[in-house]
Amino acid sequence: MGEATNERPTIEDARASLAEHFGYQNFRAGQERIIQAVLDGRDAMAVMPTGAGKSVCYQVPASVLGGLTLVVSPLISLMADQVHALKQAGIRGSFYNSTLKPHVRPEVLRRALAGWYDLMYVAPERLADPDFRDFAAKANVPLIAVDEAHCVSQWGKDFRPAYQEIAGFVSSLPVRPPVVALTATATGRVQQDVRNLLGLQDPVVEISGFDRPNLLLHSYELTPKKRELWTKNYVLRHPNDVGIVYATTRKKVDDIAEMLRDEGVRVAAYHAGMSDADRTKAQSAFVNDDVQVMVATNAFGMGIDKSNVRYVINCGMPQTLEEYYQEAGRAGRDGEVSECYLLWSRGDIRTCHFFIDNTEFAPDMSWDEQNLLRKHRERLLGEMIGYAMSTSCLRARVLRYFGQRLEVGVDGCGGCSVCLDETPATYLRVERASKAVEKLRKPVRRGFADDDDVWVHDGADEELFQRLRVLRKTLADEAHVPPYVVFSDRTLRAMVRRRPRTQEELLEVPGVGEVKLERYGQVFLDELAS
Repeated sequence: MGEATNERPTIEDARASLAEHFGYQNFRAGQERIIQAVLDGRDAMAVMPTGAGKSVCYQVPASVLGGLTLVVSPLISLMADQVHALKQAGIRGSFYNSTLKPHVRPEVLRRALAGWYDLMYVAPERLADPDFRDFAAKANVPLIAVDEAHCVSQWGKDFRPAYQEIAGFVSSLPVRPPVVALTATATGRVQQDVRNLLGLQDPVVEISGFDRPNLLLHSYELTPKKRELWTKNYVLRHPNDVGIVYATTRKKVDDIAEMLRDEGVRVAAYHAGMSDADRTKAQSAFVNDDVQVMVATNAFGMGIDKSNVRYVINCGMPQTLEEYYQEAGRAGRDGEVSECYLLWSRGDIRTCHFFIDNTEFAPDMSWDEQNLLRKHRERLLGEMIGYAMSTSCLRARVLRYFGQRLEVGVDGCGGCSVCLDETPATYLRVERASKAVEKLRKPVRRGFADDDDVWVHDGADEELFQRLRVLRKTLADEAHVPPYVVFSDRTLRAMVRRRPRTQEELLEVPGVGEVKLERYGQVFLDELAS
């Protein structure tokens, strides 16, 4: 097993690793405080919005701490992609879950003990495996990260019973390492559960806020027939954009996917009624940009790191505002302006009430506990309905739900359908759908970017951006990784704006680190020069 260094790494060491592996010179808001706590050997809890870079809070420490960082994650189907992404960044990763064949598992653990890896993703259910516990007791574990930490709470939307065994696993280790818990959406009650049920000891807590200013929020009441028509016309008017369409039932998923497929859209479907193989194939096609649109139930999406999703459309009302914001937040992870649409009807509200009334509870829950939880879910649905019907700023309303106040001036937030006084009428006009029209996407009036590299202004710039996307796809296919792992859309747009001519200039582009410069730099410089 790789030995930890005698001297603890410093935040300067971590910053150097960030530049080398990820191509950024400075940490984002909140990241540095969490990383400093981890380097000091303290527990920490990070509540950061989707796209804020939570994974950096354990990936960078893993690269400088020595030993093997363990990352507990519920996202079994994505672990291989996450490991490939780390490899592209020059960090040695591995995973241990039920997808590994039995004869492979001992070899993975043997290599980990021999120091082959900096980081290992592990499913929570594996923590109870005697072989894994024996391995962990022998390993040098400098850090345990708990991703999607809200899964520990029965009050959260993604409760996973195995998460409540994490604290026992940590305490069973010969030397207790620091624990960092990370989540994107957690109410105050869920945050308290995370601290208590994971056994965090005097943690450094970083709540970076829930605002995603680059997301334009829209809520429209439409009949089921009209919202499907609206969705079709929107997708057809955005042929170069990647999007997700959520529907509330498997049948609706299949119907919408078929409707888009008939229009020539490259589309995949994903729901629990499909076989594991078909779901894996659909997810892979979407992540690798082989399809433009994913149509899915809420079974799809948690932990999807795809950074270039430009829109999310919900054809139906989720049961909680937390669930909706998590789904909508899968757009714009790269910081570019993206659009989130909630298309709802009165029938959706009745359906949500029906699901709550017919909830199946754990068999050991008392009637009083069941009644309390049912009332709690009714309150959460009430918040969701209030958002959908809101006549005041949608952004302020969703942030207030998470306990964050937003000061909205006389012009509003500049990024929601209420403040922009927008209606859904444009996309309902069928005769204007397969014509080339200017996108309705408006610049957000409040600043949201670290720099000015998010905008591509003219046709020549857009043509070059599309050429770089084609090149990125070719390189990604050759490396068997998703395109966004090579470079994000935001990094490509920065290349377009800056037009670097040398490797030194390319290294100054946000998102281009030394590892990727060596791997991909010259071929992108050649394309830019051509």
